[in-house]
Amino acid sequence: MNTAQNVKQAQPSGFSNHEWWLLVAMVLVAMALRPGIVSMGPALPAIIDHFQLSHATASLMTAIPDLLMGALALPTPWLVRRFGVNRVLMTALAVLSLSILLRAYAPTSDVLMTATVGVGAGIAVAGAMFAGIVKTSFAHRAAFVMGIYATALSFGSTLSAGLTGWVLQLSSWRVATGLWVVFGVMAILAWGLVVRKSLSASSVDAASAAAPVRLPLRTPVAWMIALFFACVNFLFYAILTWTSAMYQERGMPAAEAGAVLASFTFCFMLASPIVGSFSRHTDRRSWLAACALLSTIGLAGMAMPGNAPWLWVPLTAFGLGGAFTLAMTLPLDHTHTADAANRWNAFILTVGYLIAAFGPFFVGYLRDVSGHFELAFQWLCVVSFLMLLLSFTLKPSAS
Repeated sequence: MNTAQNVKQAQPSGFSNHEWWLLVAMVLVAMALRPGIVSMGPALPAIIDHFQLSHATASLMTAIPDLLMGALALPTPWLVRRFGVNRVLMTALAVLSLSILLRAYAPTSDVLMTATVGVGAGIAVAGAMFAGIVKTSFAHRAAFVMGIYATALSFGSTLSAGLTGWVLQLSSWRVATGLWVVFGVMAILAWGLVVRKSLSASSVDAASAAAPVRLPLRTPVAWMIALFFACVNFLFYAILTWTSAMYQERGMPAAEAGAVLASFTFCFMLASPIVGSFSRHTDRRSWLAACALLSTIGLAGMAMPGNAPWLWVPLTAFGLGGAFTLAMTLPLDHTHTADAANRWNAFILTVGYLIAAFGPFFVGYLRDVSGHFELAFQWLCVVSFLMLLLSFTLKPSAS
């Protein structure tokens, strides 16, 4: 009894042995959740040529996962309550891994798109589960652990962005996109060996019982936050999908274009802790506006052909990364209980990702119509400017 009490008292100041292993497994899972999307960017020109796709159709390979991240945010807690966290997460990772392989070796464009649905579903379900897992297993260090999780997501993005173009030059697009199944297999092994027998499904189910029920549909500021979050992700996924293809079209080698994309994901990752640490007051409008202004300036530079991608892409990324971090904290600023924060968060994620899913398609369609990417990126500047205007409406709650 004394031993149990001592362990319990030690938890807030340090992780137990089991918690360290659980944290490692979570990091490996997080690293597996973005390469299935990010690796498509450098490979899109080769895929378009192979299957003779339009740019609008090719954009679905990132738009579909984004759409599913919004559509599956609400039903995932029900799946966890019904089947248990371990079974649902292992199934999601298995679907993700098999779909990455199937997509990489798809014989037809129909199989390519069908496999993309599987990739998106796996990412969406696995990603939507982590708030409940962190709340259950790291109640005293939730913010710290979620920061590690977010960093691991960005690290997986950066790695896949930087290496896919390089592998593409040495081999084929099939190898360059299919090799990321290794991350999925590592995640399955980590979760199966470290977590499955020790994480209590019943405890996670209990945490999931607080799943969102009544959403803030009649709260104007919740809609403003959701629209701001939608703009951030609309831009993020559009840039993630088409930046490498745009610079390849301008004559840049695939490996270098992939490195430019990696600079985007790296600076996006870097902005999160920096902006988060400096924005300490609940009135975050000045920081939100500054981040939106940075992304607008960066996108204006990207829209001009033949000039400094190594300046404009990181600048855009830093603005969007800071805006993303602040947008994720806004629901906490406007709520007073964990349940209310969960409801606001689910609402903002659902609305935001469903709108953001049109970002890659929007750019691809304008590329088809105009024959170049400049027009599309000029319109992305408009979206970023809209984000700037929205930032001034996001007043902190009165109490």
